[in-house]
Amino acid sequence: MKYYAPSLGIAILCAAGLASAQSPFSIDTTEDIKKTASTLAWDLLQYYNGNETGQTPGILPGPPPAGDYYWWEGGAMWGTLIDYWFLTGDSTYNDLIMQGMLWQTGDNDDFMPLNVTASLGNDDQGFWGMTAMLAAENKFPDPPSDRAGWLALAQGVFHTQASPERHDDTCNGGLRWQIPFSNNGYDYKNSIANGCFFNLGARLARYTGNDSYAQWAEETWDWMQGVGYMDPETDAIYDGGHVQENCTDVNEAQFSYNNAVFAEGAAFMYNYTNGDEKWRDRVERLVTTGLSTFYPDGIAVEIACENAGTCTTDMLSFKGYFHRWYSTITKVAPFTADTILPVLRTSTEAAVKQCTGGDTGRACGFKWQSGVFDGSVGAGQEMNVLGAVSSLLISQSDGPVTADSGGTSQGNNNAGSNSDDLQEEYDAVQTSDRAGAAILTILVIVSACGMFGWMSFGE
Repeated sequence: MKYYAPSLGIAILCAAGLASAQSPFSIDTTEDIKKTASTLAWDLLQYYNGNETGQTPGILPGPPPAGDYYWWEGGAMWGTLIDYWFLTGDSTYNDLIMQGMLWQTGDNDDFMPLNVTASLGNDDQGFWGMTAMLAAENKFPDPPSDRAGWLALAQGVFHTQASPERHDDTCNGGLRWQIPFSNNGYDYKNSIANGCFFNLGARLARYTGNDSYAQWAEETWDWMQGVGYMDPETDAIYDGGHVQENCTDVNEAQFSYNNAVFAEGAAFMYNYTNGDEKWRDRVERLVTTGLSTFYPDGIAVEIACENAGTCTTDMLSFKGYFHRWYSTITKVAPFTADTILPVLRTSTEAAVKQCTGGDTGRACGFKWQSGVFDGSVGAGQEMNVLGAVSSLLISQSDGPVTADSGGTSQGNNNAGSNSDDLQEEYDAVQTSDRAGAAILTILVIVSACGMFGWMSFGE
């Protein structure tokens, strides 16, 4: 679902009236960057009401039609705020992050809560898993001792996705987009679901030293190339294809976060393999392609939808992930820093320049290249600029840790192994005496072919 301002007339007037306005933000010094990031974090959280009485912790308002946002974007927001804390040192929102993350872990500590089944994809679960992994790598305060650690939560996600039920034989392997078979998109295997899995596997390998995670990452990379989602000539990463066509009907739309999730994962593999030339080459190729494709004139553009005005609410948040993940690449594959950091800086300068909208005079829009506020506002737009601004401090950070270099997060090699097949869980709930009206409503929605898809075809 694309976000539209409540009144098109108001949006036009705001954009026109603020076209020449001066942004209140500065990124000239470290102090300026921290001050700007602090304000952006506050503004982002004005879209969050999960800490209010009667609301659900951890998620942004939704999913449609209840609100603009699908479940996964809550996990993405907490990842953005964990990076904000790590890079600025501001712990103001740490309790909120802790509450939101732990509320959504699900009964089996694998980020599969039953109340989000109508829009639960492997990519959605993967985003929450990557945020848990980030918490472990950044040494975010550990959960209470009676709760699973960040590492264990990331392992829970990975292990459930590595199961044969998820990696079926269609298209010679790979993860499907959706998890329940009744969801719209279950017949689609896409790059972002497999990219999250690849990224998480590479990072778990580096953090734990367990080579089985690296083997999964290798296999996923090979599958992406074999199925044709990763172009061997251009290094473009395409969206996906349908299992009934053996995934040969490749949708060649390119999204920035697909490139970034694989580039970051490849950088972690480079680091884990102590500089293997194969992974160095893969990092260099993806970074070169990513920057040239999505950063014309050095400024982030979501090429698949931005110029056409067709970006969905989901797509309006992709620029921030690219900035954050590319900045991390410079820490685990330092040879990329001279190439990446100047581009991220130029892009961030454009991003903050257009934050002149709304009643505050500092709301951020989506079209950074235009240089003016475009009237588009939302959590994704704020998240993008917060991620970009915070990432300017990456050179002053120590980078992600491992279990052997200061990591404190508790893992669990059996995490996810007790998770039942998801459809069996739904069936059990359906026949259980515990199935109240709310759960029954969810099951009706699920059985009706999953009204709420996630991204690839637009909402």
